[in-house]
Amino acid sequence: MEDNSGLVSTEWLAKHLSAPDVRVVDATYYLPGDPRDAKAEFAQEHIPGAVFFDIDDIADESSDLPHMLPDPVKFSSRVRKLGLGDGNRIVVYDRQGMFSAPRVWWTFRAFGHKDVAVLDGGLPKWKAEGRPLDDHPGLPRERHFTARLNDLVVRDRAQMQRNLTNGRELVLDARSGERFRGEGEEPREGLRSGHIPGSRSLPYGSLLDPEDGTLLPRDQLKAKLTEAGVDYGKPVVTTCGSGVTAAILSLALEMTGHRDHALYDGSWADWGRPGDTPIATGSE
Repeated sequence: MEDNSGLVSTEWLAKHLSAPDVRVVDATYYLPGDPRDAKAEFAQEHIPGAVFFDIDDIADESSDLPHMLPDPVKFSSRVRKLGLGDGNRIVVYDRQGMFSAPRVWWTFRAFGHKDVAVLDGGLPKWKAEGRPLDDHPGLPRERHFTARLNDLVVRDRAQMQRNLTNGRELVLDARSGERFRGEGEEPREGLRSGHIPGSRSLPYGSLLDPEDGTLLPRDQLKAKLTEAGVDYGKPVVTTCGSGVTAAILSLALEMTGHRDHALYDGSWADWGRPGDTPIATGSE
């Protein structure tokens, strides 16, 4: 990889696309209600050699929450069949530029695979530069994958509730400002509006270059994170609607040298359900 930040450029991938240890993963996911079909789009065109990672399938399907982390056995079994294994340098992209790919980056890291990166700008930037595309389904050769879940990078509802009392971890919310304040509709039916009390708003879109959808330079990312309340000596938990775009904040933290961060897997799909979890509205 270009560095240890978890990000590679389209130029880097184009240069290393045929390298024997590089594997490319299409991690496209669309929110509920979006009529687009990520699998069908993958079949029509993808970066040559890519395999499709379905975050709703490679998940804990026994949970009533969307795309929760699977257990290590299921994760290992599914990614092996995609030809992803120990020793591979995995590059993840999505069709929206920078949306769901960081979630899969974070998932591989959670299961102990560190040699994984997100393609900066994703498929839109790749296509805009006239780089090659393919429609072949591919026949990946199964490889051994060792999956060991690192519980330290995942948070559940009980841990988030305890944090309300002890305030040990700063909670960053990647949803839009409207949703954070409780002014916007949630894309999932039945959820209350608002945010976790004490959390800070940092919409993931504010970390992206409006011109090409790439992540902002490190100094600008760090300024945005610091402005949102991040202390580089204290732990952070990222959250969003369902644990997808929270990983964009996790990637930004990693890129700017913050190593003590975790992701609330259930996110608002869990916290915002009818129940007794406290909810705040407004900007604070």
